Amino acid sequence: MPLIALNKPFGTICQFSPHETRASLGDWVKTPGVYPAGRLDADSEGLLLLTDDGALQTRIAEPRHKLVKRYWAQVEGAPDEAVLKRLAKGIDLGDYITRPCRANFVEPPATLWPRTPPIRYRAAIPTTWIELAITEGKNRQVRRMTAAVGFPTLRLVRAGIGALDVFALGLAPGESMELPPRAPWDGIG
Repeated sequence: MPLIALNKPFGTICQFSPHETRASLGDWVKTPGVYPAGRLDADSEGLLLLTDDGALQTRIAEPRHKLVKRYWAQVEGAPDEAVLKRLAKGIDLGDYITRPCRANFVEPPATLWPRTPPIRYRAAIPTTWIELAITEGKNRQVRRMTAAVGFPTLRLVRAGIGALDVFALGLAPGESMELPPRAPWDGIG
């Protein structure tokens, strides 16, 4: 019953079957019979967990288990503390209201890898990194949240799931590692 941590590269789709124009999980993970526990869209990068254990997949991915997922969003513009408070309180996205979350400013670590291709650079418009720690994970949720408060996401990195952190694991984009079974990672295992 393997549990695999993958640093999913930008542009990779969260499926194992080959795709005509994009890399898929099968390009990076060779362990047979595992599936992603949750998803990251092709334009997002960072920590993705894979397992063959359906119950473990559910504990990782289902919002009812309230496992925290930490995302680092590089947003266009310079939000202030009031914007962070709005994000933390929950945002009405029209089709649902997000759960309260933790939102704060972060400085990306020196170990943050460059994205290929890089985000667009505009000298007159600053960018800011914020961390959102959410317990949901609906389709494009973080991107929709930052856009709803007027600061669209330019780059999105899932930095952590529960107590696991992609930087602490030391995984470069495309690298994966098998994690020990039954480790106490905030309910994972």
